[in-house]
Amino acid sequence: MKRMDKVKMFLGAACSAFFSFFGLLAIPILLLIGCNLIDWFTGLGASYSKGNKITSQKSFLGIVKKVSMYVLIFVGYAGDVLVVYISTNMNLGINIPPVISCFVAVWLVLNELISITENCEDIGVTIPFLAPIIKLIKGKVEDTIQTEESEEK
Repeated sequence: MKRMDKVKMFLGAACSAFFSFFGLLAIPILLLIGCNLIDWFTGLGASYSKGNKITSQKSFLGIVKKVSMYVLIFVGYAGDVLVVYISTNMNLGINIPPVISCFVAVWLVLNELISITENCEDIGVTIPFLAPIIKLIKGKVEDTIQTEESEEK
């Protein structure tokens, strides 16, 4: 077997395992990873363009913030698991798909997109329509979450 075929087979298996494990969360997590990287680079550019000094302490706090995003997704996932567990074992008949973690991940991606647009504007790239559209979508996600909370009460 050629080396390139082995690489393709490994990548195919890794992608299959990733999508199989994360299911509904796979796309939001991939988007969040990409947005984290882009936000980090644009944040460095924005900081440099403002003449701010980039320190290891600021960098460390940024990394902690990014890691915390994945902790929040895990918390949402734990909530999803608990809802399914309680519904199944207490025969409540609630058939709710695991969406808490998905809502958290989508909300975080939208926050990262807003941060990216703000960083680009700080660098000097004018984006007159993109930031308001992203903020509108984020507001719709938040409204959906609040509507579902009020319906449950």
